[in-house]
Amino acid sequence: MAVLTAITSVVPGKRGSGGSPVAIFSDALNHASIVDGVRVAQRQSNAEVHVYRHNDMMHLHQLLTNCKRERKVVVTDSLFSMDGDFAPLKELAALRKRHGFLLVIDEAHGTLVCGENGGGVAEAFGVQGHVDIHVGTLSKAIGCHGGFIASSRKWKQWIQSRGRSFIFSTALPVPVVAAAHAAIMVAKKEKWRQHNVWALVRQFSEATGLIFTSPIAPILFGDADAALEASRKLLKMGFHVPAIRPPTVPVGSSRLRITFSAGHTAADVEALVKALPVWAKKKGPSPNFLPTPVSWFPSSLEKVATQKCLHEKHEKVQDKQVRLRPKL
Repeated sequence: MAVLTAITSVVPGKRGSGGSPVAIFSDALNHASIVDGVRVAQRQSNAEVHVYRHNDMMHLHQLLTNCKRERKVVVTDSLFSMDGDFAPLKELAALRKRHGFLLVIDEAHGTLVCGENGGGVAEAFGVQGHVDIHVGTLSKAIGCHGGFIASSRKWKQWIQSRGRSFIFSTALPVPVVAAAHAAIMVAKKEKWRQHNVWALVRQFSEATGLIFTSPIAPILFGDADAALEASRKLLKMGFHVPAIRPPTVPVGSSRLRITFSAGHTAADVEALVKALPVWAKKKGPSPNFLPTPVSWFPSSLEKVATQKCLHEKHEKVQDKQVRLRPKL
């Protein structure tokens, strides 16, 4: 909210009859925090808003081409929280070069998990220099509370002066900041934590025969009651696998959301696979998820069979011309 309201705010004396000269382009499956930020920016500054189909770069290109606003902003999650798929950041970087928009990405699920240095999905795909503003959280991989914005000094100063949710909220307590700093230092030193997460993703993919390309592994049920019942059964067996249902996800796409962390072990994954009913193993990722090849794994995992397996499965999907897209 701080980023988007600051970006779309109008300089005093520069407001025209149309309000903000900014147009925002947001992925259809962006996190609720992005959606709320877009809504506030739209109401506060009359920013023009476009929602493009999930990860559909052709649709985004068409919207950008037809937009007449002076300035354009594209905002997306880097790793989507409910489907576990990545934003096509290389394609977004190419579109940024062509259309000259400001690129804002939310690295909530990528920080410390993706990239050789834990810098997130942008680092993993080698496009850090093409991202203008990184937004992230301290509450996931870092295990603390709060969030952060990483940008150039100029954008920092502008957001500090124009981001209402930053200006009118209380600063993080010093002990929380110190704990977050300590967690980052531990993560940088103990790389096995990050490597372990990806080893578990590989293990789970190979054990279930399903395509999972990140530590977020959704298993689609469709029916909310069925997902809830499966979640209850797993909890009785010692596995906390939340059932995700509307309004968090669209009606008819309720799912189990499995997430792996450095605290899990290979034995945990093996036991989970045995606990999952046969019918659950056949359901696979959600219908919003169009598999894309994994182009990055930690260097210690480069020789595993996962990449080859996922690439082969991706080619089969593409051969069948599967185009699974959510309805707007």
